[in-house]
Amino acid sequence: MWNLLIALASAVVVAVVVRLLGFPLWAGLVPGLIVFAGAYLALARRTANKVQQIIQAAQKELSSRPNNVREQKAMVEKAVRTLEQGLRYDKWQFLVASELHAQIAMIKYMVKDFDGAQAHFAKANPRNYMARAMQAALYFQKKDPAKMKESFEAAVKAGKKEGMVWAAYAWCLVQLKEKDEAQKVLARAVEANPTDEKLKNALTQLQNDKRLKMKPWEPMWWQLGLEAPSMEYLGGGSGPGGGRRVQFVRR
Repeated sequence: MWNLLIALASAVVVAVVVRLLGFPLWAGLVPGLIVFAGAYLALARRTANKVQQIIQAAQKELSSRPNNVREQKAMVEKAVRTLEQGLRYDKWQFLVASELHAQIAMIKYMVKDFDGAQAHFAKANPRNYMARAMQAALYFQKKDPAKMKESFEAAVKAGKKEGMVWAAYAWCLVQLKEKDEAQKVLARAVEANPTDEKLKNALTQLQNDKRLKMKPWEPMWWQLGLEAPSMEYLGGGSGPGGGRRVQFVRR
């Protein structure tokens, strides 16, 4: 990564200068480390700011409400192209590309471009819990429970404090007739989040043979596309200005 290499080179230059001034090599260690840390942080911040500008531009593209499917497709394609511009910074800073792939995957998933989403999920940052949850939801719809569980496990590991992810995992298991496993998942969730009353109530629902209700986690829950959102969330129906709004989900 270029930012790291440039910072290391700066540190080496400082150490060499100190040695040329007649000081022992170890005397350049401290100033070299200071220069390395300062240079790396400055370069990383500069790259992050450039990537953030690209993300904001893509968000602006997605902020409008298309009037029809054709306009929605054009809007999404333009936003994706904007995000792809940020991939050129992959050689400059760690995790830039994987986070952009996660954002692209989520956008494509939410407009039901599942094949496109899957290609980007494969390259997404494993620490982006929402991307992993959407990938799990995709495997659920493809009737691949093994990969669904694998993706959900990654999601709850990265987002162990995110109740919706745990609840979505349990909901999918219930649909697969694995109620006992769903209870185990929610028990783990409560253990990781002992003050989360919504998770406690969800666990109680299953223990009392009641339906697991996802309403406490709306509207984020709807972004997984496993249940239909309300008309209010849809923006008033299928007329002009209606339709599901694409949103970024940050980890």
